[in-house]
Amino acid sequence: MPQNILGRARALTQTHKLAIAGTATLGAAALAFTAVPSEAQTPAHEATVASAPVSVGNQPVKTLKVAVTDQMAAAGLKAEAIAAKQKAAQDAVKKQAQQKAQQAQQAQQAAKQRPAQQQAANRSAQRPAAQPVAAKTYANNLDGWIRQSLDIMRQNGIPGSYNGLYRNIMRESSGNPSAINNWDINARNGIPSKGLLQVIDPTFRAYHVPGTSWNIYDPVANITAAANYAAHRYGSMDNVNSAY
Repeated sequence: MPQNILGRARALTQTHKLAIAGTATLGAAALAFTAVPSEAQTPAHEATVASAPVSVGNQPVKTLKVAVTDQMAAAGLKAEAIAAKQKAAQDAVKKQAQQKAQQAQQAQQAAKQRPAQQQAANRSAQRPAAQPVAAKTYANNLDGWIRQSLDIMRQNGIPGSYNGLYRNIMRESSGNPSAINNWDINARNGIPSKGLLQVIDPTFRAYHVPGTSWNIYDPVANITAAANYAAHRYGSMDNVNSAY
């Protein structure tokens, strides 16, 4: 038992020594702090501590702040680039949709026009090709002369019939295209009646029908000029039954 008591005394003595040493150290520190005047300059080691940059990890706070700012700027530019790319894609989609709509509208219009065009093409295909009109021929006799004159009269709106022309021709010249009257008043005046319908030269020139000969003895020219004169004076050669 005396040995245990002695051991405890030794341990207590060491503990007390450590406590006393700590207390002495704290007291010296407090005494040194109290001894420094309030307006005195800050000790060099304190100034050094105050001015030293605060570090996070291995980088100073200022350097870390610049790095964060750069990262934010880069992120902003990246966001703008992404937004511009998205807008370009949206514009492209919109343009493509407009083009498709325009193409669809054109296709609809073409579809509406196609039946009419097809019908026109079908009509053209079904329509027989125009045949060249053969020149009409007439016999070189009184019948042929009258028929040719009637065709020219119809083209020029001159009334008259086959029977009316034939009847007056037979009375005036008996169907002789070279007949001439040298004994009536016209002959005595120097302008005898000539041709199938016995027309004088002034009357023939005044009522000449374009497209016919200017020869008063030409059968067709003589008949059409006389029929034209009778239409103006009597309404038609059909109304003439005597010298006119």
